[in-house]
Amino acid sequence: MSLPPQFDKRVLRRSFERAARSYDAAAVLQHEVCTRMDERLDLIKHQPSTVLDAGSGTGNALPGLRERYPRARVFALDLALTMLQRARERVPWWKSFWQSPASLLCGDIEQLPLTAGCVDMVWSNLALQWVNDPDKAFAEFHRVLAPGGLLMFSTFGPDTLKELRAAYAGVDRHTHVSRFIDLHDIGDILVKRGFADPVMDMEPFTLTYSDVRALMHDLKAIGAHNVTQNRPPGLTGRARFAAVTGAYEPLRRDGKLPATFEVVYGHAWKPLPRVTASGKRVIDIKPTQGN
Repeated sequence: MSLPPQFDKRVLRRSFERAARSYDAAAVLQHEVCTRMDERLDLIKHQPSTVLDAGSGTGNALPGLRERYPRARVFALDLALTMLQRARERVPWWKSFWQSPASLLCGDIEQLPLTAGCVDMVWSNLALQWVNDPDKAFAEFHRVLAPGGLLMFSTFGPDTLKELRAAYAGVDRHTHVSRFIDLHDIGDILVKRGFADPVMDMEPFTLTYSDVRALMHDLKAIGAHNVTQNRPPGLTGRARFAAVTGAYEPLRRDGKLPATFEVVYGHAWKPLPRVTASGKRVIDIKPTQGN
């Protein structure tokens, strides 16, 4: 599996810092996927005492997690400090008298500022598409989970924004739309990193826009514009934008332009240690290969 173009994390952080105030109004899909992820928890028997919301954004998942697991301590982690500040504002002042707020952590999913085995559940809604190394991110999730802990996540698949990617094709050689990881590759990473019983599925969504500019506006409002390291310098020129718009227009149906989002859902468990009949832990020793 080849890695997609790398994100410039400093630019990525600044992008989400600027988008904190406009995020909730534009993040219609993110809110919908959050709701659907929460509904999937109805089918999973798990009562964590500690929950990590990895890539929490403005905290749209926090009310549901607190309601579902009222006795759990919740950590909300995000790369952008202003996103966390918005998350704090979600708790009305009067609730603070009887409900402790989530613990806010400013940090990177690929290098979690948590000790090993300290959480019973990791929740991550549409954040993994912003990591540079998915293998490293899932390794971190596995590290901080306690044995028997649950990983619950969603991310974007390869068909996401396929119309915009196709419209940019031929305009120049720069990356304008992120490359997203296939469902099967994610499953392979889960197994590689020691997760058990992974369950994966995909759901397509189609949002519609009046024009390409409206689509770009929504992407910018949620901080999702081009932050790859090989992005073209400066703003997109008028000629380039006109070419992209012209290539996109043939897809117009019923007066609207479609934008596809392929949402990948997954969950898996960090297995409990295997023990013998006498209660001793079983340690697997892999033989080394000779030359």
